[in-house]
Amino acid sequence: MATLDWIVLGLFVIALIGIVFWTLRKKDKDTSDYFLAGRDATWIAIGASIFASNIGSEHLVGLAGAGASSGMAMAHWEMHGWLILLLGWLFVPFYARSGVFTMPEFLERRYNSKSRSFLSVISIVSYILTKVAVTVYAGGVVFKDVFGIDYITFGNMQIDFFWVSAIGLVVLTGLYTTFGGMKAVLYTSVLQTPILLLGSIAILVLGLVKLGGWAEMMEITRSVPVNDFGDNMTNLVRSPHDKDFPWTGVILGSAIIGFWYWCTDQFIVQRVLSGRNQRQARRGTIFGAYLKLTPVFIFLIPGMIAFAMTQKIDPETQRPLLDLANNDAAFSTLVKELLPKGFTGIVVGGILAALMSSLASLFNSSAMLFTVDFYQRFKPKASERHYVMVGRLATIVIVVLGILWIPVMKGLGKVLYAYLQDVQSLLAPGIAAVFLLGVITKRTTPAAGFAGLVVGFILGMLRLGLNVYYGDATGDGFIYDLIVAPNWLHYEIALFAIIIVLMVIVSAFTSPKDPASIEGLYFGSASAEQRAITRASWNKWDVINSAIIIAFVIGFYIYFW
Repeated sequence: MATLDWIVLGLFVIALIGIVFWTLRKKDKDTSDYFLAGRDATWIAIGASIFASNIGSEHLVGLAGAGASSGMAMAHWEMHGWLILLLGWLFVPFYARSGVFTMPEFLERRYNSKSRSFLSVISIVSYILTKVAVTVYAGGVVFKDVFGIDYITFGNMQIDFFWVSAIGLVVLTGLYTTFGGMKAVLYTSVLQTPILLLGSIAILVLGLVKLGGWAEMMEITRSVPVNDFGDNMTNLVRSPHDKDFPWTGVILGSAIIGFWYWCTDQFIVQRVLSGRNQRQARRGTIFGAYLKLTPVFIFLIPGMIAFAMTQKIDPETQRPLLDLANNDAAFSTLVKELLPKGFTGIVVGGILAALMSSLASLFNSSAMLFTVDFYQRFKPKASERHYVMVGRLATIVIVVLGILWIPVMKGLGKVLYAYLQDVQSLLAPGIAAVFLLGVITKRTTPAAGFAGLVVGFILGMLRLGLNVYYGDATGDGFIYDLIVAPNWLHYEIALFAIIIVLMVIVSAFTSPKDPASIEGLYFGSASAEQRAITRASWNKWDVINSAIIIAFVIGFYIYFW
């Protein structure tokens, strides 16, 4: 990077530090302050945080790489703005009425304490071993590539720059999350989101200019087949016989993952819980849904542009417009090759912002789950100041665990990263089914809720374990054919259906919870006063903006069908 780029990046870091110090001046009086920003966040902070928390290594590395390798296939997961609307319109009233801090706590209100404890364990372990691990690993890889630094020399020692960038990312993010809490996460997102968007849009525009325009990209990628059934890189909906993304699996399968992630996962919902009221929380989801429409254009399509540039020959040099080492390097290679001085610093700041936002949200959510769902139940009469201290210590522990996991990710990263993409499809069905049936009807019993969580987790982890065991080898036998051989999306849908049927059967033979104890937590149970509060929290403009988002998603599917 040029001197100007380092100056721009330095200004971004200074602004970030300034925001953190500003939030530190606002003393955290209790756990609501520390973990939910005093439940006083506005729609801009909520929406920006939803978006910034979501954008992580899977976009900077995975989504751009997917665009370069398979085209539009992964766009289904990015067109889930309508599911964020579902969070705002359907779930915000339930969560607001319950007054909960965490999603496991909501399950305790709706079902029982066993469901709460089980979901807490699943969430914390999966955050540390998957989301934190992948973000840190990919962050080290991306920064090593973007900065173009292989080693840093200290005296006679040479240290791999991967370690410097990965550990630096964890420590820097851990510091401001530990001391600033949710306020730091929210307000730094307000800075990080526009920087990320500005830098990434610059990549999109300059890439299209270099290639020769949108039509040129579409023509080149449309000529590349992705299977033997007539589909090409621009096809969003593909043959039911496609090995990886059959439409019979991807339409419902991506929606199940999206429902779990956007509507029930602590990582995302915590931003909504911090809202000042239902109006601010809902409008935050609408703003977040608008922002969620952009990753296809600022990450996936640049990946397709990078691929197209490798296929187009420069008439002057008689070489491809772009030399791409591998598909996962698509975004970072475009950054190095296309951006003028100064803009590279902005994009690197955007990359740093994306990774730090994701990590900060993970650290804060994990610490909150531990403090509220475990420690507070163990020691219920401690002071609020004590719980805030425990939250800070829990954040530090999670930061340390993230650092300790880096060597594992560096050693197994290329293999493990591929398998981690399946984890969400294996965790989502059970949790999604339990939340969905819990709010649909009061007849879903506590025993059914716990059974759905446990069986869903066991069947999901069984496939993950067998995937690791078989690797790339092809097995035989009943177990392999039943669990490993099916397409990953078809397996996810089948697992979701099995959990739904199981919960209906268990509910038929067990006692439901007293309706009075879960008033307001399922459809049709809200009091007249609660319904009035919800109705007063939205107006025609909320409806119009939601309709625009849905219309955009439909139009996108029609264009790329």
